[in-house]
Amino acid sequence: MTTSTPPPVLVEHVTRRFGAVTALADVSLRVDAGEVVGLLGPNGAGKTTLLSLVAGLRTPDEGTVRVFGGDPRDPASRTSLGTTPQETGLPETLRVREVVDFVAGHYADPMPRAELLARFGLTDLGERQTGALSGGQKRRLAVALSLVGRPRLVLLDEPTTGLDVEARHVLWQALRDYHADGATVIVTSHYLEEIEALAERVVVVGNGTVLADDSLARVLDLVAVRRVSFTLASGGPAGLVGLPGVQDVLEAADAPSGARVTLLASDADAAVRALVERGVPFADLEVRGASLEEAFLSLTRDDAPVAAPAGPGVVR
Repeated sequence: MTTSTPPPVLVEHVTRRFGAVTALADVSLRVDAGEVVGLLGPNGAGKTTLLSLVAGLRTPDEGTVRVFGGDPRDPASRTSLGTTPQETGLPETLRVREVVDFVAGHYADPMPRAELLARFGLTDLGERQTGALSGGQKRRLAVALSLVGRPRLVLLDEPTTGLDVEARHVLWQALRDYHADGATVIVTSHYLEEIEALAERVVVVGNGTVLADDSLARVLDLVAVRRVSFTLASGGPAGLVGLPGVQDVLEAADAPSGARVTLLASDADAAVRALVERGVPFADLEVRGASLEEAFLSLTRDDAPVAAPAGPGVVR
């Protein structure tokens, strides 16, 4: 008789309320070993609440949360869990190496300090007090500390907030390398480039529910948002809002021959036909696929149609 290994994360029909506000409503999510899952959603969508439930910091009002088959509130279930919240306090008088050693002392087989600092580009900062670190350096250290215990599951809430582009790429590579060793990672971010760089699977959360759950490519295909761009010879973009298939109108910087306008369209063909039928004077027409950001905005619009998630083990 064989026994299947429980997944690192299993959330089943979870609802979590804060007074009159429902942060999560009947959310289910399964994350299997070795996955990198990106959580996207606007502020207040429920991303941080979901991570706090998985980390055992909060309890659901309804439903169940399991980490490696156990209750995340049980310390034994969290021995293989590493996490970096949105804000992390560090003891300002301790040196970086001292903080790493202190955290490492809580684990049976911690990552060597030199290896950890090298992964995150912190080697030269080992003797510096944490109070003298820049905001970006503190953030890199906070993420590094989540890996000290060699966790099999890593939860990262906005990990690169405050980092410049170079530091962000250093952190991304460190996470890619750690994931390559077999770790499971769940990351939330407002940097959509970050999700594209790290995640194999995207879960879009809005208004406390799962709006989409699939690969990056499938999420884009799911909403089928297209950018229809052209130069408007005369008039303004205001009259374009009601065109068939158009969800939003974005006006870019003025071009020499007129305003450059971009329509965010769920049906690009219908939008272009309407432009022609209504005699809108335009030139330099360009139609291309949506970026992840545009798909994200489309999915989280209050009046957007709800699409059934297609990812593994997700039930609305």
